[in-house]
Amino acid sequence: MIRRVLVANRGEAARRVFATCRLIGIETVAVYSDADAGAPHVAEADWAFHLPGRAPTATYLRGDLIIAAAHQAGADAIHPGWGFLATDPDFARAVSDGGLTWVGPPAKTLTLLGDKRAVAARLAGSGITVLTRFDDPADVDSFPVLVKPARGGGGRGTHLARDPDELAVAVASARREAAASYGDGSVYCEQYVAPARHLDVQVIVDAHGNSIVFGEREGSVQRRHQQLVTETPSPVVAPELREELTRTAVQVATALDYVGAATVELLLAPDGRWNVLELSPRLPAEHAVTECAAGLDLVRLQLLVAEGGPLPFTGAPAGRGHAIGVQLRAEDPAYAWRPTTGALHRFAIGPAAGQFKPLPAPGLRLDSAVADGCEVGTHYDSTLATLVAWAPSRYEAARLLAVTLARARLHGVVTNRDLLVRVLRSPTFLAGAVDTAFLDDHPEVFAPLLSSVDGVRLSCLAAALAAAAARRAHAPLLGSLASGWRNVPSGAQTAVYAGPMGTVEIGYRLGRSGELESWWARAVDPDELDLAGLGQPSSLPDDHPPVAVGSADAEQVILDVAGVRLAFSVHRVDSLSYVDSVEGSVVLTEVPRYPVPVPVPVDDFPD
Repeated sequence: MIRRVLVANRGEAARRVFATCRLIGIETVAVYSDADAGAPHVAEADWAFHLPGRAPTATYLRGDLIIAAAHQAGADAIHPGWGFLATDPDFARAVSDGGLTWVGPPAKTLTLLGDKRAVAARLAGSGITVLTRFDDPADVDSFPVLVKPARGGGGRGTHLARDPDELAVAVASARREAAASYGDGSVYCEQYVAPARHLDVQVIVDAHGNSIVFGEREGSVQRRHQQLVTETPSPVVAPELREELTRTAVQVATALDYVGAATVELLLAPDGRWNVLELSPRLPAEHAVTECAAGLDLVRLQLLVAEGGPLPFTGAPAGRGHAIGVQLRAEDPAYAWRPTTGALHRFAIGPAAGQFKPLPAPGLRLDSAVADGCEVGTHYDSTLATLVAWAPSRYEAARLLAVTLARARLHGVVTNRDLLVRVLRSPTFLAGAVDTAFLDDHPEVFAPLLSSVDGVRLSCLAAALAAAAARRAHAPLLGSLASGWRNVPSGAQTAVYAGPMGTVEIGYRLGRSGELESWWARAVDPDELDLAGLGQPSSLPDDHPPVAVGSADAEQVILDVAGVRLAFSVHRVDSLSYVDSVEGSVVLTEVPRYPVPVPVPVDDFPD
């Protein structure tokens, strides 16, 4: 029996395993790098051990340091999570040789899976064919192909090559990313099939020959061959095909003498033909979607198998409704998915019915790697959280997930949130007509949620009113008077913001009771800001809607816009204002109305 387990991972993976361990009475040990000293997974563990350094190669890929930490902590098992050392046969062997229980497939199985030709031969002997593969990129004789890391999974480090010139670049990039992420730069090439739908079938096998197989997950909405949106069941898989796919997944695991949790990956062509891609020897982040639909804790089953126990039942559990999950990432889809970094000032998504475990009733599940105040750095994967909606129907799940994401408050780093919402609301997605080229074929989903001119202007007005209310709240004298109160008419109040539509000046005049008498928004030249902020311009733009102020304080502004009530949440951090509303979110930077004095050396003054 396992008494104390060390999780050789970080972030969401570590927190997920810790959650199940707490439920079943297993003590937990975390490891952390310099960059993760304040991370949530460190605080949640019973014990935590420091791995000096920041880079993965110096920390989470140092199997020797991790095993030493396990012995020092008195752990009797190591769970690898997903990524890092999860598929490394040398690490698995070292764990077992060190007298610790390895929560994963045996080292000999991981070694076999690293030899793609041997795997193909094993499967062929069982009547299962896989896509054409080339262990050596020099042997590629037909295109297009995908270049993939020999270790790892989840699409990370995968590159497409359409001709020999692209192949050389793809191989170099894949080797570099594989070495940085998994400590091994080995790669192989695989036939690329498009258009196609990507399907995963989760299997758990115990040492007694028993197996549980779960219905397929579809992860066809991908960026860089990594799943962004995952759902179960697939909207195009009929019961007969589902039975065929699950039966094949068990056959694949059996042919490879597999024990543990595995993901069998497949491609489904438009004509209904399908191919096995590979068996991935791990439990991926997307397992949360399967857990919600099946109502089972897969990590608990994984630990049970590692302890040598038999699975509680066999076969395929019945599905419950529909579950859709998304990968929320700190990256900018509009700039080639560039990772974003910085302080996460606010991370509020919800209300979630549960975290890191199956849901007892339809609702939301949030498995997050971060919390308010976390620092998002450059050393690790950009995933912030997996958010899953489980509902009786596919449409209900998509609707719940989209509105929850749209209302989330994510302040501090740019995320892919807006893209995810637009995907979930896309008519093509709702019709189930997706494949792995979905994002290439639908550029409209890259537009920000808050893209209307009036929406941005109103957000600027809300930010200006909130800032004025904050100043009044801290005024030493006459703080109860309305902002801008005067005995006689005076100039309007103004603020200048840099935002998604350039630099905008907001002007407004409040009456003695705090009512909004007039307001305007106009574009200004940031190089001529001395012309802005001087009061009401001679000619006011007349293309903005009539607005009345319902209430305004430092954190919330209620506006009546042409008879429609809109609430704006404003979160101020230094010169930045994060404005959230039902229409979307915008980040505004307040621009000083007066230039900042620059010291001039005495020698520069004229005589």
